[in-house]
Amino acid sequence: MDLKENFIQLCGSFSEEQQLIKVLWQEIDKKYSEKGRYYHNIRHLENMFLELETVKDCISNFPALCFSVFYHDVIYDASSKRNEEKSAEFAAIRLHKLNINTAIIDSVTAQINATKAHLLSDDHDTNYLLDADLSILGKDSETYINYIKNIRKEYSMYPDFLYRPGRKKVLQHFLDLKHIFKTDYFKDQYEIPARENIKFELGNL
Repeated sequence: MDLKENFIQLCGSFSEEQQLIKVLWQEIDKKYSEKGRYYHNIRHLENMFLELETVKDCISNFPALCFSVFYHDVIYDASSKRNEEKSAEFAAIRLHKLNINTAIIDSVTAQINATKAHLLSDDHDTNYLLDADLSILGKDSETYINYIKNIRKEYSMYPDFLYRPGRKKVLQHFLDLKHIFKTDYFKDQYEIPARENIKFELGNL
């Protein structure tokens, strides 16, 4: 998947300023390639787009959702509790530069902020974004174990006695949800294996 080409085409639907679009892509590429990003990187975006391509026809505003994917983790600091808010603010500024209408920008910022708690949304498109973001939880064992290792590397500044309780809290939050996945498609695909993977990880923390 060529994320750069996808981004250029996406922006080209709203703006003819090719130099601006090029700069915005370079900015995204640089952010997601920062040192210390072992999971929240370009590969994560590629995986989300692959997941969403399958359900594209179910999404009301696919361009808006694409912007949400590109920018949802653009700001990522493992020691911060405001990554989502900062990413949403970052996205809004860039989308204004592209002269994208306020309704789409508001939708994108709301969707990005929704990735903080991953709760069921009244907005159907948001639920697809949340499910694609969490699809890693329902992957095969080898993929999930690799994900666990990469997340641990991102939080390497914390010793185990601090990391483990925090990670347990996050995982338990997902188990306590009536459904981890909000849409029927993702629920059918990943709900059962995700719960098995999370229980496996909890049992090894």
